[in-house]
Amino acid sequence: ALVLVPKAMAYAQLSGLPVHYGLYVAFVPAILGALWGSSRQLATGPVAIISLMTAAALTPLAVPFSDHYVELALLLTLMVGLIQFALGALKLGVIVNFVSHPVILGFMNAAAIIIALSQLDMLLGIPKGRSDSFLADVWGMLLQLPHTNWPTLAMAAFAFTLMVGLKRIKPLAKLSVLVAVAVTIVVSTLIGYQRVAETGVDRIRDDDARALVLAHVETERAMGELNAEIAEVAAQLRQTRRRDVRTAATLRHRLHLAELDVEGMAAANKRLLRDLQLLRFERTDDGALYARGKVPAGVDTDGRTWKLRRIADGRVTFAAGGEVVGAIPRGLPELRVPTISFDAVTALLSAAVVIALVGFMESIAMAKAMAATTKQRIDPNQELIGQGMANLGGSLFQSYPACGSFTGSAINLAAGATTGFAMVFNGLFVVATLLLLTPLLYALPKATLGVIILLAVTTLLTPKALLQTWRASRADGVVAAVTFVVTLLMAPHLDKGILIGAALAVLLYLYRTMKPRVAELGRHPDGTLRDVKVHPNLPTSRNVIALRFDDALYFANAVHFEEAVLDALSSKPQAKYVLVVASGINHMDATGEEIVRHLVERLRAGGVTMVFCGLKKQLRDVMQRTGLDRVIGDDHVFPDEQRALCAIYERLGAQGGGELLPRAGGAS
Repeated sequence: ALVLVPKAMAYAQLSGLPVHYGLYVAFVPAILGALWGSSRQLATGPVAIISLMTAAALTPLAVPFSDHYVELALLLTLMVGLIQFALGALKLGVIVNFVSHPVILGFMNAAAIIIALSQLDMLLGIPKGRSDSFLADVWGMLLQLPHTNWPTLAMAAFAFTLMVGLKRIKPLAKLSVLVAVAVTIVVSTLIGYQRVAETGVDRIRDDDARALVLAHVETERAMGELNAEIAEVAAQLRQTRRRDVRTAATLRHRLHLAELDVEGMAAANKRLLRDLQLLRFERTDDGALYARGKVPAGVDTDGRTWKLRRIADGRVTFAAGGEVVGAIPRGLPELRVPTISFDAVTALLSAAVVIALVGFMESIAMAKAMAATTKQRIDPNQELIGQGMANLGGSLFQSYPACGSFTGSAINLAAGATTGFAMVFNGLFVVATLLLLTPLLYALPKATLGVIILLAVTTLLTPKALLQTWRASRADGVVAAVTFVVTLLMAPHLDKGILIGAALAVLLYLYRTMKPRVAELGRHPDGTLRDVKVHPNLPTSRNVIALRFDDALYFANAVHFEEAVLDALSSKPQAKYVLVVASGINHMDATGEEIVRHLVERLRAGGVTMVFCGLKKQLRDVMQRTGLDRVIGDDHVFPDEQRALCAIYERLGAQGGGELLPRAGGAS
């Protein structure tokens, strides 16, 4: 719990929510996940990757830290919980296998870079834009490096040095984050790290800045009126949709135009606020604010550099120095049912599915890793139910999506936890923090939270694992690389990166299995049948073609099997028998069954007999259900290649030659 509290606040900042929402996630979801899941040590709570994905899903729809943003976050949590619970209840935990390890590997590495870059504004004190291109926003921020807030950068460097240094002191290594938080709070308080002043627009003495602020205020007022109109039109539409199609179409058109207007105004206001936040001011003793360097001669200032923080209700907040967490609401989260609307559900659905799957995969991976140590049996479907309950319950108590935490679970296990009640008591400690300790966190620098996130995501960067994937399989390496690049380029739309990666992995799998290995066999001196392409000097037979098919026989490769058989016959037109060594075939679908039936009948009409050996039970069951076994004939199916060849050569008689039979003295 001591490690979790500051990290939970940092992850909330990453998600675009006020820091106390991270503590809410560390409370209710942590307890429900422990009580309903199957792992005894899994720590459910806020994690970096899910926090980033939450921000990525919500940022295009609402302004971070706003009330609407919070409402969407709670709805997203509810949807994630419902998806996870439904998958677990229906015992569909295996669905996560469609998202392969290379996809997750590429996604995690890209996400780690995105998380690190997303904290640059907190470390440098430069406002970052929020558009449909995360990399463009970062580049725009880097172009503003001359506007770096030096107190913020100094505090970030101090916190980083402190945490890294403490990690090297063994007794303090586990508490390095907590100690750094405590020290930076004390330093922040002593040096007056942040000063805040709220004032009216009339106190801004710079004409250009005042005009921008007034434009922002006017746009906010117009947006409020439009949002009220949207709510009214939406209510009218719900009442008339079934009764009057023409009126409903008119209302839908009006609603769409109003939504476009609001979207355009919101984008314009974002740009306005960012331009204002780049300006620097000097404050006089009477509270007036002048652009830096434009203070009239003879007017005294407080010697500080001020920047605009926010504009709300016609009042402007300015801050000097760095940013701190500020006032954290004391008390437990209230019961609050998420606001559900069709438009919001539609907009969040794909992100909810991806967050549900990624969150579960991270949870189950950690649970299985710990189970290898504790010898505990993990039930993936029960763990899905546990994670679903955690998010369902969390959505009612103002939590954003949670999942099993690698760091938290490892610390929980190392601390000696043997049951889920360890996380229950951990949740109770968070309760104590919310009830008693929040005033102590007021002066916590946001730069410290940025450093916590920066250090936490270093474990997600695994270049060696990416290289290992490439060495194991070039196709999997391509999947990991494409997922990595697409996730970076498509940010903040992270769900598209993982969906494209998963689709590519499935397509490449189908492509690989479309043309599996079909080996023509010859008799090796050791008595076994081997591929003549690998051993070109092996004896073969003019009258008997022996083929081995090394894959499932299904719709994607059944035609390839047919072509391989026909190609082999075209090279040996005098052959009377085709022996299919089926030991490598473990599945056959309807297409495969139809192809085999067609081949048997077609070749038989041409005087060629197909013989099968090594059929597995599941293939024989398919043949019996479809009647294919009667088409082939019982006398053409053998348990192994030895008996099949002996029977074939016996039927061929003197013209057989016996080239494929074991040589005298060889292994059988």
